[in-house]
Amino acid sequence: QLQLVESGGGLVQPGGSLRLSCAASGIIFSINAMGWYRQAPGKVRELVAAITRGGNTNYADSVKGRFTLSRDNAKNTVYLQMNSLKPEDTAVYYCNVPRGSMQYWGKGTLVTVSS
Repeated sequence: QLQLVESGGGLVQPGGSLRLSCAASGIIFSINAMGWYRQAPGKVRELVAAITRGGNTNYADSVKGRFTLSRDNAKNTVYLQMNSLKPEDTAVYYCNVPRGSMQYWGKGTLVTVSS
């Protein structure tokens, strides 16, 4: 089994910053991609950003230039630095690891951007 533990969500004012972390534990061999999705109320879950073991990244257009995804392979942890946050970034953010035919998800962490 693979466990994903997220941290770093909270309430922030528009224009502010937050950093989310996701640590993988358990059977961690053969993990390649790790990433973050988000789901706002009444909307479908969408990809925010993903990163391969080699460091190649992919971002949603809506967060390019504002969010940065990084990875510490030794710690099996990914970090999502979110800057210039907007109210429309408000959502539950989920860590994701695809492996073979399986998709592993964290429990989610709430990010609220509001004045």
